[in-house]
Amino acid sequence: MAQLHEARRLLWGDLAHLGVSLIAALGLVSALSLQFVFHQPAPVPQILVIAITISGIPLSIELIRELLKHDFSVDVLAAISVITAFILHEYWVALIVILMLSGGKALEEFATRRASSVLGALAKRMPHIAHRVEQDGTITDVAISSVAIGEKLRIYPHEICPVDGFVLSGTGGMDESYLTGEPFLIEKAPGTKVLSGALNGDAALTIEAERLAKDSRYARIVEVLHASEAKRPRIRRLGDRLGIWYTPATLLVAFASWYLSGQSERFLAVLVIATPCPLLIAIPVAVIAAISVAARHGIVIKDSSILERIDTCRTLIVDKTGTLTYGKPAVTEVIRLGEWPREVVLQLAASLERYSKHPLASAIMESAEAAGLSLLNAQDVSESPGAGLRGHINGREIRITGRGKLEETQHAHLPSPAPGLECIILIDGQLAGLCRLQDQPRHESSHILRHLGSRHRVKEIVLLSGDRPTEVSHFASGMGISHFYGGKSPEEKVEIVRAITSKGPTLYLGDGMNDAPAMLNATVGVALGVNSDITSEAAGAVILQSSLASVDELIHIGRRMKRIALSSAVGGMLLSLAGMWAAALGYLSPLRGALLQEVIDLVSILNSLRMILPSGSLSDFDAPHQSIASDIPQREIPAKN
Repeated sequence: MAQLHEARRLLWGDLAHLGVSLIAALGLVSALSLQFVFHQPAPVPQILVIAITISGIPLSIELIRELLKHDFSVDVLAAISVITAFILHEYWVALIVILMLSGGKALEEFATRRASSVLGALAKRMPHIAHRVEQDGTITDVAISSVAIGEKLRIYPHEICPVDGFVLSGTGGMDESYLTGEPFLIEKAPGTKVLSGALNGDAALTIEAERLAKDSRYARIVEVLHASEAKRPRIRRLGDRLGIWYTPATLLVAFASWYLSGQSERFLAVLVIATPCPLLIAIPVAVIAAISVAARHGIVIKDSSILERIDTCRTLIVDKTGTLTYGKPAVTEVIRLGEWPREVVLQLAASLERYSKHPLASAIMESAEAAGLSLLNAQDVSESPGAGLRGHINGREIRITGRGKLEETQHAHLPSPAPGLECIILIDGQLAGLCRLQDQPRHESSHILRHLGSRHRVKEIVLLSGDRPTEVSHFASGMGISHFYGGKSPEEKVEIVRAITSKGPTLYLGDGMNDAPAMLNATVGVALGVNSDITSEAAGAVILQSSLASVDELIHIGRRMKRIALSSAVGGMLLSLAGMWAAALGYLSPLRGALLQEVIDLVSILNSLRMILPSGSLSDFDAPHQSIASDIPQREIPAKN
């Protein structure tokens, strides 16, 4: 209900400003037509007075509300200008100022909707109907808002997945690039998860809903996008505070010019040329446009103030697992411990691990696949908690376990422990090999860290992780990071981030749930991916695709927004100030001042709208290409006699 009420309020505000603009414009057109086309100047003053009265009432009510809130903004100058012009019978000037003020606000609303078209496309893209599978197997079309958790749904080819869930039947692929940025189909089979908003491939799937539509991943992303659009940017409040000194200073100059010249027209002329109401609208227009540009690049801006601050951060605090690494183990080494070749050891291990749900199983299978090794059939497979995996392949007993489950005599034949994880493979009870696994760095990790230092003036990089200190130390040395902390709890992370941030602006980059408290205490928090709802809520920006290159894009977007917003504000203000002094010295009449101010404000707003135009300078980071290679040849597995 609150969202509906807010939507109605914004709609009425949009219509009010548009209506005032139309009435003011209609009054001006009518008066101009009578004056210069039909040469009937007699009714012109009456028409202008009627137009001023009708259009001025809504603006007067709005300005009175601002004054009651002690908001002494530059909009007050417009009200004083209209009143003064009306008293001095400068009806043309009064109506032009009303058109300028209401037209500027209407332009802001148009620019907001135009700049936010990408955000609106997200909501429009979501389906409204789901195909529910009934108990008797029939399909019923229902509104997705009525889908309950646990219900079965059918997703036909090339349809958008309506809710989060998992596949019950069917195999195929889904395009999740709209959510994750991955430019390929993600394979789906029974048991795999599906994400709302993903585009189904060529095969129909039957899924079970795990979340309500309003709680789905896609719905949360849309909600975050619209919440970020509605937030009032901090850089806009700087413009509001400008009115604290600008409005009194303008009034002082206006009264001084009136007193020294004895001409009340100069007082009005100064107020008219110094009324930069639409000018200050140019700043939030640039910010909202930047939010739209970021959305097109897969970045959700939740706190628009980070666009102003991110380029000032000289310290990067970064998480390890899932941020600088892929967040899952990969085989780094296969060590031969017996007579069996290491490719045979890997093939046997992968063939047995295909029947396991252990987190290391997929890593070993992926390593065998990359080496071109075919998987063999296994029998008598068993997996006891804490004891490891056991089975028979080609008549031989294969066992995969940990160092602590071996006999004492076997420990002497093992290499010393190394950073990362490991599993030991035994064939017929004899040591055959050892697989070492580590969470591998992203292929662009070291490159983006160097890039941030050389191109974005990041002077210090701090690795902050909850992983084992030995793991963090080993990883930091490989990345060239000299400042690192390992084994830290979320509470300890908060204290470290607070201490570092007290010395200067910090950018925190993380992806895990335990990053959220620390992220809130950094100057700018950026979440990589949307693996954790809590982290996404704590971050000022969320990078939907798991790509570190987007960090560079975010910095460039913030830098460009700040440059455009400041050029609009400073340039427009300087022109207004110059015009104000010209009016004070008698070089501008009230009517000419009003027309000139209209031009200045329009130019400033159009300058801010440059932010939504395509630009080739939103990234200068050249991400390296990833390659996968293996030096393990394939051999035959001899059967046991």
